[in-house]
Amino acid sequence: MFSRRLAAVLALSLAGNVFAVNQVPQGTELPNQLKNVGIDQKLDSKLPLDALFTDEQGVAHPFKDYLTGRPVILALVYYECPMLCTMTLNGLLRTLRPMTLNVGEHFDVIAVSFDPNDTAPMAEKKRFEYMERYNRPGSEKGWRFLTGGQESIQRLTDAVGFRYSRDPQNGQWAHASGLQVITPDGRVARYFYGVEYSARDLRLSLVEASQGKIGTAVDQVLLFCFHYDPTTGKYGLLIMNLLRTGAALTVLGFLAFWLLNRRGRRGKYQDVEKLPITS
Repeated sequence: MFSRRLAAVLALSLAGNVFAVNQVPQGTELPNQLKNVGIDQKLDSKLPLDALFTDEQGVAHPFKDYLTGRPVILALVYYECPMLCTMTLNGLLRTLRPMTLNVGEHFDVIAVSFDPNDTAPMAEKKRFEYMERYNRPGSEKGWRFLTGGQESIQRLTDAVGFRYSRDPQNGQWAHASGLQVITPDGRVARYFYGVEYSARDLRLSLVEASQGKIGTAVDQVLLFCFHYDPTTGKYGLLIMNLLRTGAALTVLGFLAFWLLNRRGRRGKYQDVEKLPITS
């Protein structure tokens, strides 16, 4: 009964882009298991690149070995989660499908279980499921589902500000829902909250994290007009840039009009000078 209530509270609390599940309307009391659960932004925080995590074949590597020079979408989940983790991964998959950027070519997806009891076979099963549903050639190079020991997990979750706790009665984990975008050198670049994500915002964050190495000229224009707001975890119009652009275009328009008008008048004067003089 409590697990259903817990999942419902988490889903409702986090679907609206909030930082932590313990931020609720005044007078609403949360279960004790949720009071120290949430996501704290630690932008530009360095991930523990030497922390060991086990791949889907059961081989342990330092986290840096999973970085390929591409930006990363990091999903902190656990593989036997009854509800919220699946909603997070499914929401990510729905966002990735319409994007022209490809997993394994332009960016990677790394899911890490924060349950130290999860195993490599569980990770491999999840990896196969989401690769098959994504269904793009070459994406196998970019999907990773990892497991790790408690020390490595704690170092990673601390680095990104991911707070969670375990219910001792049923063994399930109370946790927030969201994604982090990581730069190719392993720094936290952006946060996205909830279980539904904007394809435009996620694309722009990947282009930013790559420092323009992926994406198109249109993305660069959009990044000039849109700015990431850490308070909402979304991109919004950057009004000052739009005003500057509009002012510059207005000045250029007036200048072009003045030059054309001046050239036209000069042409008229030259035509008058060429007229024959009669007495």
